[in-house]
Amino acid sequence: MHIGRLALAAFALAGWSTANAQQATPCDRACLIELTDNYIAGFAAHSAAGVPLAADAKIVENVKAIALGEGLWRDATGGATQFSIHVPDVANQTAGWLGMIERAGKPAIVALRLKLDAQGRIAEAEHLYAEISAAGQLAQLQTVRPGLLADVAPNARRSHEELISIGASYYDALDDNDGTLMPFAAECERHENGMITAGPGPRVGPGPNANTAPIARDCAGQLTSQVMAYITTIDNRRVFAADPQTGLVMGLSHFRHPMDFAPYEVTALDGSKILYDKTRLPFEPFDLPAAHIYKVGADGKVYEIEAMGFRADLNSPSGWED
Repeated sequence: MHIGRLALAAFALAGWSTANAQQATPCDRACLIELTDNYIAGFAAHSAAGVPLAADAKIVENVKAIALGEGLWRDATGGATQFSIHVPDVANQTAGWLGMIERAGKPAIVALRLKLDAQGRIAEAEHLYAEISAAGQLAQLQTVRPGLLADVAPNARRSHEELISIGASYYDALDDNDGTLMPFAAECERHENGMITAGPGPRVGPGPNANTAPIARDCAGQLTSQVMAYITTIDNRRVFAADPQTGLVMGLSHFRHPMDFAPYEVTALDGSKILYDKTRLPFEPFDLPAAHIYKVGADGKVYEIEAMGFRADLNSPSGWED
């Protein structure tokens, strides 16, 4: 379903008018969740009515600035499914969300960042989406893993500041190829766009190399093995939301993959070395703007990671340059 130019203009004016008429107070946790749900519902309804948007709000979708009524407001054909994860941050007055909707008649995974101003209006909104078509990936995106939704016992919750710091440590661990830099639990499992990309048990490295010794698959060991060393830089890192009640932390980042790396060695579980070169990783240069949600348990360790990302041109802008 697409909105014509005149209807789109009317939509935008109605959305701004509603926003300007509302002077919301700063949100508590329940308010942030409700605000996020209303914002997402507006995609399928093609309407921002009732959503408190600041008159000068900036909206970026898949690293491009868009106007109210464009992007997912125009292209969504179905609302949020049962796969829905909220990360409300009362301290920062921000809200994060990762879940599934329908875009142009196809399932899409969406990450969302909302930032409120002092009047409780949305000053910044950021959307990331990627189409998901593979049956195996879709199977992992029907219901949320229970651990991601479970509350942490009140007397065992980590502080907001500690959660933010733990979330930020993921990018250092990945960038430095050192799994000890984030406090991963032994049973940590990472999902990306519905794919299980790390978890208990070894895996056999893909490609033509004759050495097929298992490479560590656990969240920490995988990074320390150097298997991710082809990622050159991680830019635009923003750990913007943490929820002590659930132990969830959410961050956005921008991975650069120029694919011009020199051959390097990956350490297998038996200590042998596997050569990674362009034959093994025959990809064209690309960027991967991404969102990650980390579940931090009462012991301060990361047990689950739910992530999404979409492929963009190498050295794409962030959409926030101006």
